[in-house]
Amino acid sequence: MAKHKILVVEDSPTNMILMIGPLTEAGYQVITAVDGEEALEKATGEHPDLIILDVILPKKNGFQVCRQLKTAPDTQDIKIIMLTSKTQDSDRFWGTKQGADGYMTKPFDTGEYLQAIADLL
Repeated sequence: MAKHKILVVEDSPTNMILMIGPLTEAGYQVITAVDGEEALEKATGEHPDLIILDVILPKKNGFQVCRQLKTAPDTQDIKIIMLTSKTQDSDRFWGTKQGADGYMTKPFDTGEYLQAIADLL
């Protein structure tokens, strides 16, 4: 049985590797996007179980992507964890207000990262 499908949205190749590694080791099916528009296309087309979403992205930022996915009937049920370098309380508040199911900051602890994902799936 294939495990859950996770879309990782990150424009930094280094961070992408750090985010994908633990997921593939844990047996998740991983798809990727490098900007906000590609994230929306993949979320709509592939309908992943969960999206790990950076905030600072080309074309559309993570807040815009999250809001768009959470207000569309066909994608509103996809769980979203924002994983970002934006550490202010106001950023966390804004992410939650856009519909994010979780908010984590970089650098992240791999155990906490995998646990946050498991909790939502």
